[in-house]
Amino acid sequence: MKQGAIAKLALQGARVLTPDGWLDDGTVLIEDGHFVAVGQLTKPSGYVAIDVSGLQLLPGLVDIHGDAFERMICPRPATILPLDMALVENDRALLTAGITTFFYSITDSFEPGLRSREMARSLINHITIPETLAQLGLKVDSRIHIRHEQANTGGHEELCQWLESWQVTLLSLNDHLPPSLAATTAQRYTKKLHQRVKMTDAEIQALLETAFSQRELGAQQADELVAHCHRLGIPVASHDDETEADVAKSRERGVAIAEFPAEIALAAQSRAYGAAVLMGAPNLVRGGSHVGYMSVAAAAEAGVLDCLCSDYHYPSLFHAPFLLANQGLMPFEQAWKRVSEYPAKAAKIGDRKGKIAPDHDADFLLLRPGHPLPNAIQSVYINGQQVAGFG
Repeated sequence: MKQGAIAKLALQGARVLTPDGWLDDGTVLIEDGHFVAVGQLTKPSGYVAIDVSGLQLLPGLVDIHGDAFERMICPRPATILPLDMALVENDRALLTAGITTFFYSITDSFEPGLRSREMARSLINHITIPETLAQLGLKVDSRIHIRHEQANTGGHEELCQWLESWQVTLLSLNDHLPPSLAATTAQRYTKKLHQRVKMTDAEIQALLETAFSQRELGAQQADELVAHCHRLGIPVASHDDETEADVAKSRERGVAIAEFPAEIALAAQSRAYGAAVLMGAPNLVRGGSHVGYMSVAAAAEAGVLDCLCSDYHYPSLFHAPFLLANQGLMPFEQAWKRVSEYPAKAAKIGDRKGKIAPDHDADFLLLRPGHPLPNAIQSVYINGQQVAGFG
């Protein structure tokens, strides 16, 4: 049964996944939305007791790179649905997958339509304005990760202002332009663009020609954005580092997160300068990368996997720790850290998110043991309040 707003909760009898491992028959005390004590405790007076015997209590998933919401906004090329409807649908999907903290990974591109600056602005206004959030009734702790395409040079000051105002709290630097304008090298980009917008090949060619002409200015602006982020304490991520030169540039920029490096050696070099390596959970679920990069399984075996994200499929993030454990790649306790504690730390919110520990936000899941798919989730709590129940 879904609980109302209760200031002091004592959840008793669960098997609790703490930062130090499993705690059997645990008691978790929550006050005003925060964990205050975890252990084999006696319930203090003033706390409302909830018997959760037979269940597992784990930190909620912290997803710092997810863009499956795009398909809810634009289910077919150039077919844009109302943002209110799409965001409510997305919020429900996140809860069903056990994601309690979510970074909307919004592409800030030179493209029209779904990945345009106009769409980014609309999403940011919907997600970061408290009154709008209250009207929509979104439950998940929602944040903004801007995936900035370096060839998008328009509105540079607006992007800087989003950082200054902390509307954007994670920035990744992307360059998805093909190596050249030749039809053979641009074909893959053109094919993917046709999936998002209705444009002729001639219109796409003109778009790419303009983008190529902006690359030098875009690189200069990217360095300015990095400087802003470092001054403000906002983490910067690289994206798809494919060469040692890419990694060297990321090191020069002081990148905190290396998103989807192409090879194990590059991932190791990224970790050597202090970046956390982030990979997509669907890669593990599918058995490999859909673009031919290294697999999550290989990265885990090589010891270069720090964090997982949903990328383009939310349920995969829940399932991934079970797969890592079942395939003997790492203990389950360590695998779950890669979807909770470690992503929170990489995004610089680890002092509040990702752990069942005192002084952290009481974001957690109650699971039925023995089920590795999201239908194991019985309840989802955010800030100590039950926001979803499934049985």
